[in-house]
Amino acid sequence: QVELQESGGGSVEVGGSLRLRCAASEITGSPYCMGWLRQAPGKEREEVASADSAGYFRHADSVKGRFTVSIDKDEKTVSLQMTGLKPEDTGVYYCAYGGDWSCLSWPRKYSSWGQGTQVTVSS
Repeated sequence: QVELQESGGGSVEVGGSLRLRCAASEITGSPYCMGWLRQAPGKEREEVASADSAGYFRHADSVKGRFTVSIDKDEKTVSLQMTGLKPEDTGVYYCAYGGDWSCLSWPRKYSSWGQGTQVTVSS
């Protein structure tokens, strides 16, 4: 089981920026994917952005142009740069990891999850 540790959440005002970072205990090899999902109060968890070993990056329509996901395999990290934050971006953000072919399809299937980090955007 890959362990994931998130950092970087917090509270910002509308239009602000935050950078989330997630460190994995290991990346077991290819294929793999890492991503960020969020859950707002009263809503289902949704994928925000992800990347995989095949070089594909995905961003939800709601965050395109504002959020950017990146992976550093050597550092075993996935990061999410968030700019132009809106109140609807508020939620708990979870880092996720998948280590088999099922994570290269859509929707991605992840096998490991972080504990989550809170992001709050106030107007």
